[in-house]
Amino acid sequence: MNVMEHLPALIIAIPLLAAFLTPLVDKISKKVRNAVVFIALAATFILTIFLVQDVFENGIMIYVMGASNPTQTIPMQAAVPIRIVLEIDGLSAFMALISVLIALIGLIYSFSHVEERGGKFYTLFLLMLVGMLGMELTGDLFNLFVFLEIASIASAALITYEFKRGSTTEAALKYIVISSIAALFVLFAIGLLYGEYDLLNMAAIAKAIKITGLSNIDMIALILFFAAFAMKAGAAPMHMWMPDAYGEAPGAVSMVLIAVTQASLYALLRVCFTIYADSLHVVIPAAIIIFGLISIFIGVTMALIQDDIKRLIAYAAVAEVGYILLAIGVGLYGVLNNEVELYARKALQGGIFHIFNDILDIGLLFLVAGGIIYITKERNLNKLGGLAHSMKYTSILFLIGLAAVAGLPPMNGFASKIMIYESVYKVSPILSIVAILASIIMLAIFVKIFHSVFTGPKISEQKDVPKLMLASMIILAALIIFFGLFPDIIINNIVNPAVNALIENAAYISNVMG
Repeated sequence: MNVMEHLPALIIAIPLLAAFLTPLVDKISKKVRNAVVFIALAATFILTIFLVQDVFENGIMIYVMGASNPTQTIPMQAAVPIRIVLEIDGLSAFMALISVLIALIGLIYSFSHVEERGGKFYTLFLLMLVGMLGMELTGDLFNLFVFLEIASIASAALITYEFKRGSTTEAALKYIVISSIAALFVLFAIGLLYGEYDLLNMAAIAKAIKITGLSNIDMIALILFFAAFAMKAGAAPMHMWMPDAYGEAPGAVSMVLIAVTQASLYALLRVCFTIYADSLHVVIPAAIIIFGLISIFIGVTMALIQDDIKRLIAYAAVAEVGYILLAIGVGLYGVLNNEVELYARKALQGGIFHIFNDILDIGLLFLVAGGIIYITKERNLNKLGGLAHSMKYTSILFLIGLAAVAGLPPMNGFASKIMIYESVYKVSPILSIVAILASIIMLAIFVKIFHSVFTGPKISEQKDVPKLMLASMIILAALIIFFGLFPDIIINNIVNPAVNALIENAAYISNVMG
């Protein structure tokens, strides 16, 4: 068997197989269980790197499940609803790389404190990754729905893993209710498109819409897709689940939940740029820009009044989603108005780059917050202080995350946000000024956190976080600094292929359809 030929299937199959093996191995030995999970994720990460390299060098990869030659383009496969087709372009590969990397770092972090019910935890953890990867690699709308449900159910169960507070169960319930509503919208939209075109493949539907033109049914489906994926992406005012879910989940789960959120954002991008493409009206990018601005405003203002460290970071995550939506909205507006090279490409580069940076920056802060809660058993900012005396490394890592989220040079957040500011300014200087002011306020908020948690006299004798926790945080901090110092390397080699996949949607359709 040629492994390279079956990369898309293996990347989903390996963590899925490991998820079902984990409870069995857990009965034998905890160490063996950890080794199995780590090897599975490490192997998936290596295979994902090969997949990314292949797609970036050779273009879109098609993998038809059940075909004698799975990588051969079959024009009629789109009309067969039971056939699963994986379609990987630059954007899919980009998102898959982020998902596996963040899951691997989160796994290392979790080894230091996950003891009770570890078998169940790692099964759910792997299933959450499978859901993300399936959403990002599939070319089929119904399978997108299935993998969305897998990711949502696993995430909801992981939010309640610790069961330490009543608010934890409330957060998980809120998350699963919102996820169910979003999934219902997606399923209804899929039903509308299937009833109209007798197709489930995204490229085939996009081609059909391009030929027949946008109908009222297509518009209703688009509105449903938009509402569902914006809700799952945490766009305000549909963000109500994010502070609760991020705030109550264990540290590693909070970080990986950001990747789940970004997988939903990927689905929104795929719908807008690939399925509907040139048929969109300017109302859609305008709506994305408005949701972005509302998310920035609500995220920043609500973060100001929080005294729970994780909820505060969660509201900062809402604001960061706003920056991504703002850039994507401006980029889509530019694409529809044929101003790609004027500002649309840079806006999309900034937005896509910020997807990666958001997960790294907010993820680092969540890991630091999780370590603080693990050591002190306290999350209230008013009851913490002086931790820099005993948690020197953790305090330095928090400073790095603080600077990155606030967009200070030379951190990665500055590299992506400056691209967003520049491109947005060409559409509306006011939007750019609002985005810059929000970053300044965000800096003030996180300086306040650092002062409350780490400075001042030593309140009690504490130790620093376990070594595996520290190692995970150091990996994220190293990536943050590297991305900030050498943004051109990341943009040219990783971000641009994803941006090109968004802009050149016709290439996606033609490659899949033959």
